[in-house]
Amino acid sequence: MLLALLALFGQVQGPIYEPMDDHDPNGIGISYMGREIAQVMGHEGAWWLDRPERFVEEAPQLLLEALELKPGMNVADIGCGTGYLSFPMARKVGPKGKVYAEEIQDEMLTIVKAKSKQYKIDNVVPWLGTTTDPKLPAKTIDLILLVDVYHEFDKPYEMTAGMLKSLKDGGRIVFVEYRKEDPRVPIKEVHKMSEAQMKKEMAIWPLKFVKNDKRLPRQHILIFQKQPEPKG
Repeated sequence: MLLALLALFGQVQGPIYEPMDDHDPNGIGISYMGREIAQVMGHEGAWWLDRPERFVEEAPQLLLEALELKPGMNVADIGCGTGYLSFPMARKVGPKGKVYAEEIQDEMLTIVKAKSKQYKIDNVVPWLGTTTDPKLPAKTIDLILLVDVYHEFDKPYEMTAGMLKSLKDGGRIVFVEYRKEDPRVPIKEVHKMSEAQMKKEMAIWPLKFVKNDKRLPRQHILIFQKQPEPKG
């Protein structure tokens, strides 16, 4: 609770990243709030993001329903990859809405640009961020979506601070992560997140936990809402 209040009033000075002597070979050997940070999947794995099996394994149509997108909304797809979800979301928010397809890899954004032409969709905005800041316009975003990406941030504290700067008061930030609690989920352990760990890492920010929507076969849909900034 103390950390949450300090974060709310901008008094948290920074995170503690701790090196690990014994770590998972699929991690980077750095711990953040008791969790090892996973290695990033490079653009060479783009094919995996668009694999046909994903529709059955992850049920993205159910995720889109859970997001409750409305026409005219501004959405940020952080770590968008090939834009697998950016384009369906763009259709949901319509021509008056916008989807910022954010990535740190130019190669992924090249794929997004090609898809925009192919699908003739012009409200997906390819957006180059960094490992510490998505660099989105301040206080303009209604919903931020992160699908299987937060656990790979090598600077999760800085990235969360950057994302919250772009989020409107009352806006939602949604983390979709493979369930660490379920040993049947066929994903490497360091690439999973538990609900408890996600809540722990968000507790230092002015965020209210809304719910864990459990409609997906393998992943959490963890929804948080940004609280109003203190006045004065």
